[in-house]
Amino acid sequence: MNGLVLLIAALMLFILAYFGYGRWLARLWGVDEKAPTPAYSLQDGVDYVPARRSVVFGHQFASIAGAGPINGPIIAAMFGWVPVALWIIFGGIFFGAVQDFSAMYASVKSKGKTIGYIIELYIGRTGKQLFLVFVWLFSILVVAAFADIVAVTFNGFTPERALIAANASVATTSILFIAAAVGLGFFLQKRQPSGYRSGVVAVILLIVCVTLGLACPIYVARNYWLYFVFAYVFIASVTPVWALLQPRDYLNSFLLVFMIAAAVVGVVFTNPTMELPAFTGFEVNGNYLFPILFVTVACGAISGFHSLVSSGTSSKQIENERDMLPISFGGMLVECLLAIIALIAAGSVAIGGKLPAGSPPVIFAQAVSSFLTNLGFPTEIVYTLVTLSISAFALTSLDSVARVGRLAFQEFFSDSSGLAKPDALSAFFANRYVATFWTLLFGYLLALVGYQNIWPLFGSANQLLGALSLLACAVFLKKTNRQGWMLHAPMFIMLAITFSALAVGAYKLLAKIPAGNFGVGSDGLQLVFAVLLFALGVMVARSGLSKLKNA
Repeated sequence: MNGLVLLIAALMLFILAYFGYGRWLARLWGVDEKAPTPAYSLQDGVDYVPARRSVVFGHQFASIAGAGPINGPIIAAMFGWVPVALWIIFGGIFFGAVQDFSAMYASVKSKGKTIGYIIELYIGRTGKQLFLVFVWLFSILVVAAFADIVAVTFNGFTPERALIAANASVATTSILFIAAAVGLGFFLQKRQPSGYRSGVVAVILLIVCVTLGLACPIYVARNYWLYFVFAYVFIASVTPVWALLQPRDYLNSFLLVFMIAAAVVGVVFTNPTMELPAFTGFEVNGNYLFPILFVTVACGAISGFHSLVSSGTSSKQIENERDMLPISFGGMLVECLLAIIALIAAGSVAIGGKLPAGSPPVIFAQAVSSFLTNLGFPTEIVYTLVTLSISAFALTSLDSVARVGRLAFQEFFSDSSGLAKPDALSAFFANRYVATFWTLLFGYLLALVGYQNIWPLFGSANQLLGALSLLACAVFLKKTNRQGWMLHAPMFIMLAITFSALAVGAYKLLAKIPAGNFGVGSDGLQLVFAVLLFALGVMVARSGLSKLKNA
C-alpha cells in the first residue's frame, strides 16, 4: 500500500467531516456567537482566563495528543494497518470528534463546569461522586504513564551506560521551554500583543531553546528525571493558567506544526510503501481484535481524556462560542491525522512485515528523520526535534491531567451548590495544594512500574471514560431539549468495548496467580485499579442510562 495515497484519502475525509458533520452539529445544537462565555463571566485569573483561539487550540491539541496518537496506532499495528486506519478515520469522526465537541459545548453552556458537575446537575449527586472518583483514578493512570514516557525521553544513558545525545538535548530544551513559557506568559498578560507579534516572539524563543538544547545536553538517568517531572507538574497544576499552561502550550503549538509538517513533507516527497501486512488476523499473541484494538488506539480515534480537557481547562478559556468547533472538533481531527501519519511512518520502516525494535516514539522519530534525511536534512537535528515534540506533548498532557485530577479531587470534597459551609476535613482536602499532592503521590508510585505495564489498563479506563462522557453529554442534550441521538450509538459501542477490555485485563492478571508469576506490587495494583474502574463504570452507566431513558 502506498503511504501517500492513505494520507491523502484520510485528509480528504477529515476535511469533509469538519465542514459537513461538524458545522451541522454546531447549527443543530445552537452555537451562539453573542453569548458571554464563562471565561469572561467567571474570570478569576487562575482557571477562568479568556484567550485567543490560537492559544486555546494550542493548549487543547498539545494536551489531548501527548504521545497517545503515536503510541496507540503503532502498538495496534500488530493486527495490520487496515483495521487501525479504519478505526482512526471513522472512530475519529463519529466517536472522538463528536465527544470532544459535545463535552466542550456542554461545559461552556454550564458555566465552564466539568463533566462531573454536568452529571450531578442532570443525573444526580451520587452519580457525580462516583464519576469524580473514576476521573481521579484515571488521572493517576495518565500521570503515571506519561510521566514515565517523559522521563524515558529525557534519559541520557543506555542500559550499558552509553550516552544518548538526542535525549540529553531534549531534556535541556524542555527545561528551557518551561523558563521561556513563564516569560512569554508575563509578556502576553502584560503587553497584550497582536497575534503576529506574539507568534514572532514564540518562534524566536523556540529557536533559542532548541539551539541551546543541542549545544548543551544534560545527561541524567531516568529515575532522577521522574523526580523533576513530578516536581514540575505539581507547580504547573496549581499555577494560574496564563503564567505557564497557556504560554507553554502556545510554544508547543509551533513545535506541533513543525512535527506534522515534517512528517507530511517526508511522506509526500519520499512516497513510502506500507511494509506492514494489511490484516494479520483476529487473534495475535493472545490479544483479540475485539476489544484490544479499540482500547489500544485511544488518542487518534476516541479518548475519554479529551472530554476532561475540553470541559476541565479549555472551556474556561474560550473567548467566543464559535471557537468551540475548530478547537474541539477540529483539534480532534488534526490528532487523527497525526495518528494516520504515525501509522504510515511505522509501516515505512517495517522489515518483513515486522516493526523494528524500540518504543513507538523511537520508531516514529526514526521514520520521520529517515524521511527528511533522504531529502537532505541533518539526521541528528531532525531526530532530536521530533523526539522533543513527542516529549513536549507528553509533558503538556501531564500539566493538564494533573490539573484535571486536582479539580476532580477538590470537587469531590466541595459543595457545588455553595449553600453549605464545608467542615474542616473537607476544606482541607479541597485545598488545591493538598489535592495535587495526593494525586501526584499515587501517580508517582504507579509510574515506578513503567508505562508498558500501565498502558493496557490506561487504554481501557480511557475509553470507558469516553463512553461515560458521551452518556453525560447525551443526558445534557436531552434535558436541555437539544438533539443528541448521534451520541447514542458511539456510547453503547464504547460501553461494550471497554467493559469487555477491563474484564479481559482482570482475567489475565488473575490467571497469573496459579502460574506463580503474579507480582503483588505491579500486578496487584493494576488489578485493584481494574476492579475499581469496572465497578465505578457500571454504577455511573446504570444511573446515567436510567436518566436518559426517563428524560
